[in-house]
Amino acid sequence: MQAMQSLGRAQAWQAPCTQLQTPVRVTGLSRRPLRARCQAVKQNALTELRQLIKSVESELKTVKPANEPQDTPEGREESHVDASDDTSKSASKAVPQAANPRNLVFVTSEVAPWSKTGGLGDVLGSLPIALAARGHRVMVVTPRYAEYAEPQNTGVTINVMGHDMTYYHHHFKGVDWVFVDHPSFPRPGGLYADEHGVYGDNQFRFMLLSLAGLEAPLQLPLGEKGLYGQDCVFVANDWHSAMVPVYLAGKYRPHGVYTKARSIMCIHNLRHQGVFPPGTFSSLGLPDEWYHAIEYQYPPHMRQGSYAEEGRSVNTLKGGITTADRIVTVSPGYSEEIRTFLGGWGLEGMLNDRGPVLTGIVNGVDEDDWNPATDKHIAKNYDLTNFKEGKRACKMALQEELGLPVNPDIPMIAFIGRLDYQKGADIMLQAAPWMMSQGVQLVCLGTGTADLENGLRWLEAAYKDQARGWVGFNVAMSHKITAAADILLMPSRFEPCGLNQLYAMSYGTVPVAHATGVLGTGV
Repeated sequence: MQAMQSLGRAQAWQAPCTQLQTPVRVTGLSRRPLRARCQAVKQNALTELRQLIKSVESELKTVKPANEPQDTPEGREESHVDASDDTSKSASKAVPQAANPRNLVFVTSEVAPWSKTGGLGDVLGSLPIALAARGHRVMVVTPRYAEYAEPQNTGVTINVMGHDMTYYHHHFKGVDWVFVDHPSFPRPGGLYADEHGVYGDNQFRFMLLSLAGLEAPLQLPLGEKGLYGQDCVFVANDWHSAMVPVYLAGKYRPHGVYTKARSIMCIHNLRHQGVFPPGTFSSLGLPDEWYHAIEYQYPPHMRQGSYAEEGRSVNTLKGGITTADRIVTVSPGYSEEIRTFLGGWGLEGMLNDRGPVLTGIVNGVDEDDWNPATDKHIAKNYDLTNFKEGKRACKMALQEELGLPVNPDIPMIAFIGRLDYQKGADIMLQAAPWMMSQGVQLVCLGTGTADLENGLRWLEAAYKDQARGWVGFNVAMSHKITAAADILLMPSRFEPCGLNQLYAMSYGTVPVAHATGVLGTGV
């Protein structure tokens, strides 16, 4: 519901496609001092949070106690989704319907529960469902990294730039989930890298994904309505699909295709921009005159590791930002932060220029998956009526499962997230000896860089009776830890939005977070 409330504030979704051609400048906003703008954003966030708390309290009064039967659909395993299209729960809620339903096509490198490394997968696994419930026709196009059980071969194979790709399809909760099959997608390591580093062909892999996403509405007859056709709104997510608006403008529209279609560039994390050598432009299949749309020349102080003495490169995300009709970020605060040198990662000038079409929308929580009153993964369901008993039972069950001393009175601290510089996993490991001296238990779950993964292994080996480090990601375990912990650590150096703090607050777990980005206003 939070996701739907947040989406209701995004007026760009409801505007007719023809209006997306002309940016609407908000007069006076760009002239306000940064401090005043930040204060206004903070005040708005606090007001929305108060309203959200009131609405949650009123809703919880109507929640059935945990010992009563719950009318919930079958849940999803980590690598399996219930094949039935259960919309009974969504139908029972009064969901506002869109005044102008659209054909929405999300192109993404990951989508939960099939593929996930962080919040991007969570958002793309829940946002399309919320939009479909509002009456939009929604398709999600993503790589087929493995032989998933649910998607079936459509028999449709396309040839793009000499490469054959086959579409697999699964209709679930009102959404067309489309998986692109190509030999470059499955890897024995992670989605983007393995223990040896980032895959050297990522530019090629996600170029194919972008083109497959643009071809899907034209090639795939899905359901009774058939083809999505050319009247679509494409939503590109992060650099992996940032070539969608570039190809739309430079490869399709000049030939009279998708002339009515529009594109939205959604920035989940600006730090990762898809930067490659300038010589790789010729492999992208764009006309020569489009080079400057995706070229970026880094300033002198940022040229370390650049591909030429002049600091020139092919910057994929920059191309998406310059060519998209609208730009969306995952929180209002982040939309302000990326327009400053502190959070712009070199693109702040360009984002300021595109300020009139830049909007921040707070991420939301899928209450079908993240609800302690109905969560199938935890030992005991709970709500406000049995909060203490539920948390106590969940903690004891997790302690027993992980081989820790079973004592509900021992404070349990948790860390869940990517093991990288942004999330501050190294800060947590540096503070671990002091935390252990306080007699607490520390449970960590995550995957990322090899040194930090080894840090979790060191933590568990050094403090066998107090700490556990799970290297990898497990959906069920993330729910169990969130329900059992007393405190969730989020020492992020910067945070566009984050979802774990929202999950924690929903489960009565106190988030202790660095006051940066949305964490500074939303906790």
